[in-house]
Amino acid sequence: MSAIHGESKLSFAEATSIIVGHGVGSGILAVPYLAAHNSLREILLILLITYVFNLLLHLIIAELSYNNGGAQFISCFNRELFSGKLKKVLTWLAFGLLGLSVLVNVSGFLTGAAAVFRSWFGLSDTLGILLFYVVGAGVVLFGLKLVGICEKYAVAAMIGVIVILFAATLMKPLNALPSGFKGFGNAIALLGMVSFSLSAVMSTPQVVKGLEGDAKRIRGAIALGLGINLCLIFLVTLMTLLGVGKDVTENGALVDLAGKLGGWVSIVGYVFTLLALATSFWANTLNLRDIIHEQTKWGLKPSWLAASLPCLALALFTLASFVSFTRYASAIQVVTGLGIIAAYYLSRKRVGKSELVGRFGTLPFLIAVALGSLLATVGAMMPVK
Repeated sequence: MSAIHGESKLSFAEATSIIVGHGVGSGILAVPYLAAHNSLREILLILLITYVFNLLLHLIIAELSYNNGGAQFISCFNRELFSGKLKKVLTWLAFGLLGLSVLVNVSGFLTGAAAVFRSWFGLSDTLGILLFYVVGAGVVLFGLKLVGICEKYAVAAMIGVIVILFAATLMKPLNALPSGFKGFGNAIALLGMVSFSLSAVMSTPQVVKGLEGDAKRIRGAIALGLGINLCLIFLVTLMTLLGVGKDVTENGALVDLAGKLGGWVSIVGYVFTLLALATSFWANTLNLRDIIHEQTKWGLKPSWLAASLPCLALALFTLASFVSFTRYASAIQVVTGLGIIAAYYLSRKRVGKSELVGRFGTLPFLIAVALGSLLATVGAMMPVK
């Protein structure tokens, strides 16, 4: 296969950071609310299961994109999955559904940022949404390389902030961690949100293109990125449960933690929240820009505008809580994994070899990943008690 060339070349750290930044956003801040309704044992088990499942899923996606020159999902579906007289209709239908999932997802980032600005500065939700949109969309306007650079520094800053916040939490009176099995429904709901929080499926083709098809570095960036994301999810969840206890709300974990600890910890918590939301905003908007460009051939800048403005409108004119936005998005986006798995199966047969997944991309593993996607989708809509 010829070398893959994308919009810009990424370093390994930038590619890894795009994976981390995509996942560390609305989902990670919603996990503690659902974790509070499960015991520590279930929390740890679910984190392990979802990492293994998501690692395999992301490698499958990477190889599907790799087999199609670094293309995004819709182009892969068009080439591998859809055929016959309905090919064009199905392609546009998939484009619409996937685009809608990203729009809802990004709208959740905007409303989450507005909640932070409201708590920190007392800004109105409308002003907070507009401010975050201008800063976030401005980075994506300049393309993949700037997004990769910004993701790298933002991820480093977030790791530092979490270490500081965790230490500050331990210096305050601690709450008991949740114990006792609280039902399969709560466990499945947590699994759905953790799976969504680890998900960087839309950014995986960016890694394939940015690393120019280097299989070893692609595997390493995905595995390390998901591993860093998993550690951040665990630390954010643990310190929120220790610091806030049973009072975790749907406004986002660190908003609650900052409200409990106050002072400078409050400011640091708000900074982390904004960084986490910004990294996910950059990644998702960049991905949607590329999907629109590949499908419509409008060009990158018009596609950027088409990818970002509807998210702003949805956030401004749709009333939904922070966690509600993210749970709706997770249900739509996780279920697209079924189409990805089917397209990968056909692509693997066509190519006749596997550069990234190897034997873990054979049918039994694909069935396991498909079942995991269905379970995560059910969990995304499962009410907690």
